[in-house]
Amino acid sequence: MKTLREASTEYVKFRRAFGTKFYDQTLYLGHFVTFLEKEKAEFITTNHSLIWAQQPCHVLKSTWAKRLNIVRRFALWLYVFDSRTEIPPSRYFNVPHQRKAPHIYTTQEIAQLMQEAMKLSSRLGLLPLTITTIIGTLASTGLRPGEVVALNLADVNLIDYILTVRDTKFGKSRFVPISNSTARALGEYAILRDTRCRKRECDSFFISEKGTMIQSSNVRRIFAKISIKVGLRPNSKGDHNRKGPRLQDFRHSFVTKRLVEWYRQGIDVERELPKLSTYLGHLEVGLTYWYIEAIPELLQLATDRVNPKTREMLSHE
Repeated sequence: MKTLREASTEYVKFRRAFGTKFYDQTLYLGHFVTFLEKEKAEFITTNHSLIWAQQPCHVLKSTWAKRLNIVRRFALWLYVFDSRTEIPPSRYFNVPHQRKAPHIYTTQEIAQLMQEAMKLSSRLGLLPLTITTIIGTLASTGLRPGEVVALNLADVNLIDYILTVRDTKFGKSRFVPISNSTARALGEYAILRDTRCRKRECDSFFISEKGTMIQSSNVRRIFAKISIKVGLRPNSKGDHNRKGPRLQDFRHSFVTKRLVEWYRQGIDVERELPKLSTYLGHLEVGLTYWYIEAIPELLQLATDRVNPKTREMLSHE
């Protein structure tokens, strides 16, 4: 079996293969492995991870959380090869704004959500169509929820099968190709939308029954309700928007399924990842890598692809 030092070297190579510089993280990992060597530890334990993360005194908890998160990601990768590896808790220091683990929707769950959306009560019959089409668009394109809601009439080109996403999260605009089936669904919605709501007050593609732009907050609220109906969220009091799968998880599901398909088909994912990053509107490839790291199956597929000998090198002889 490889030593922890050798394993950390393999991990750094793995991360850099996806276009990330991984400079600070490499330094931290080096310090962590040195600490483990002094402790004569043969594998990562939660106790060792917590002690090392809290070594610097008189710093913010966010610094401890950052150090622990670097170790945790290394442990997630290493666990694929060494089941003795203990994975540190993700929110031990209770630092806010840590990224939530995604829910990967199954095809059945998406169908159930769309079916439930069609049951929504509506004076004009437009609301069920709007919510259903928004869900379908999110699932089939991987766009951010805010990007879908913000689409204008001019942004939806159903002739060339192109969506124009303007001034998004990082102030960038981009063209997003869509499939024939997605274009067909959007076209059918547009016809029914204009038939059922003749008094339009805006240029938004998705509108409310008043003819105004449908608000993201309303979409999230309605989505929370139908998620409860299909059993994806707990039926409890309080803010349901924070408890259970989110609209954003359609984006995670889209990316995850695409990457799994590529790996299984033998496609060179490292070469395709920059294209996917551009499609998603990420500033750098490193942001797209997060999707690989968040899903155990993808992490294993990616590791085996980057270095086919890694599993053999890290496993027991």
